[in-house]
Amino acid sequence: MNSVIIPLAIGWPQVVLIAVVILILFGGRKIPELMRGLGSGLKEFKDASKEESSNKEKE
Repeated sequence: MNSVIIPLAIGWPQVVLIAVVILILFGGRKIPELMRGLGSGLKEFKDASKEESSNKEKE
C-alpha cells in the first residue's frame, strides 16, 4: 500500500481560503456562536486532562 504524505505547511493563502469557505458555509452571525462552543469545549478538555494528570500523581 502506498501512503501519501500531505505536507502540513499551511500558508496565508490557505488560511484565507479556509476562512472564506467557513464564512460562506455558516454566515457571519453563526461564527461567534461556533467559536464560543469551540472555546468551551477546549476548556472542558483541558480541565479534564489536568484532573486526570492530578489523579495519576496522587497514586
